[in-house]
Amino acid sequence: MTTTTTATKAPKAGATTTTTAPVTTAERPHRWISARVRILLWLLVVMAVALTAVAATTRSVLLRDADHRIDGLLAQETGEFTNLAREGVDPHTGERFTAPDPLLRLFLSRQYADPDEELLGLVGRPGKAPAKKEQAREPRIDHPLAEDPAALRTVFESPDATGTLHRDLGEVRWAKVEIAPSGGHPAAAFVVAFHPAGEQAKAGDVFTMLLAISGVALLMTTGIGWAVAGRILKPVRLVRTTAAQLTEQDLTQRIPVQGRDDIAALAETFNGMLDRLERAFAAQREFVDDAGHELRTPITIVRGHLELMGDDPGEREETVRIVTEELDRMSRIVEDLLLLAKAERPDFVTPEPVQLAELTADVFVKARALGERDWALAEVADAETDLDPQRITQAMVQLAQNAVQHTAPGQRVSIGSRLCEGRVELYVADTGPGVQPQDAAVIFERFRRGTARRGSRATGAGLGLAIVKAIAEGHGGRVELRPTDGGGATFVLVPGQSEGAAHQ
Repeated sequence: MTTTTTATKAPKAGATTTTTAPVTTAERPHRWISARVRILLWLLVVMAVALTAVAATTRSVLLRDADHRIDGLLAQETGEFTNLAREGVDPHTGERFTAPDPLLRLFLSRQYADPDEELLGLVGRPGKAPAKKEQAREPRIDHPLAEDPAALRTVFESPDATGTLHRDLGEVRWAKVEIAPSGGHPAAAFVVAFHPAGEQAKAGDVFTMLLAISGVALLMTTGIGWAVAGRILKPVRLVRTTAAQLTEQDLTQRIPVQGRDDIAALAETFNGMLDRLERAFAAQREFVDDAGHELRTPITIVRGHLELMGDDPGEREETVRIVTEELDRMSRIVEDLLLLAKAERPDFVTPEPVQLAELTADVFVKARALGERDWALAEVADAETDLDPQRITQAMVQLAQNAVQHTAPGQRVSIGSRLCEGRVELYVADTGPGVQPQDAAVIFERFRRGTARRGSRATGAGLGLAIVKAIAEGHGGRVELRPTDGGGATFVLVPGQSEGAAHQ
């Protein structure tokens, strides 16, 4: 935790001091925005930018198309007038046009102006604005160019063939064909004027409509996105809620998994983590409970003998012997419990290719030193399998020690390995009194012994068969109890197929 403190000087006599309490990061207000809101905000920002770009691009395309149409219209009108001026004849005289008035009058009488278009014939007068001689028809325009003498004069006197006139009343695109003065006739011109405000207004209407549609789409996206994001992120919220509810005493909470997407995989991974945590805490609690339960008795014995120990040398020697035995027993119990605790770790066993014949022979040689019994190497499997040789040897020696504890000197104890239906089996069989049926289900549990002991030489804490079971399960297999022909018990270690698949 980060702590911020304020350093102060020692107060002078009579001065009033003020103490500033430390401010910790945990006390600061914690503001956060949920992933659901962030996803929705990013989605809306991206969609708003995309829809605005689409609307702006559409408006730009419409304006560009309008410009192309206007340019084409101006070129068409001026081209038709140029052809008439070059090749046309006056229908009244049958001769070529020699004056601009008949030419302009004839051409304009045959034309019909489009909306927002003006077709004008202008004849100049010295020192004055051009006179409007003819117009195709009354234009459907609010402020036509024909009613603006200053604008007409600008167009008429311009040296360019085309141009744009920016007026307060609106923009005008124009093109003209000049008629040179000849035979005493004044200069004249044919002018095509187009007012693009209407086309621009149409593009603006489309742009406004697209923006309105985009706004509706954003509103719909907000609702749909909020619902979909909530559904997708529901497992994430469950992960957070479940994690907040977890305690050392309650690790049973799990997240329901639905679907096969990344969120479902996250939920499965989190559930798997909870399973491992639950097993780890259970093993820890079991270890502490078992250790406290089993170590309480020897500690009590040691303390009692030490408290009652007198000055007699023989009594002191006997007390030291008893205390040493109890301490040795506590040491064995602690070592066995630590081994069982390690069984929960993934590296508890490290399988490697092992020759079953050699492994069985090594176990047999080590087991013969455990006691005076009629040891027999019953059978040996000639195969190679993947096992942890040290753990398997430890389990088999523990089973042999268990057989020695429950048999008398000279009784038969058999050790062997075999292949049965593609499985590897390693076993230790004795000819002792066997195991009572009511005890068969509990002898592999920690600190559990049979109700009817098979012999009087067993001094363990009841952890040996639990260790054998842990080693078998560490190999993905199991340990089984079977009766021995003629009486006795046979303990069979069956490694799992994944680690114990044998090869001849």
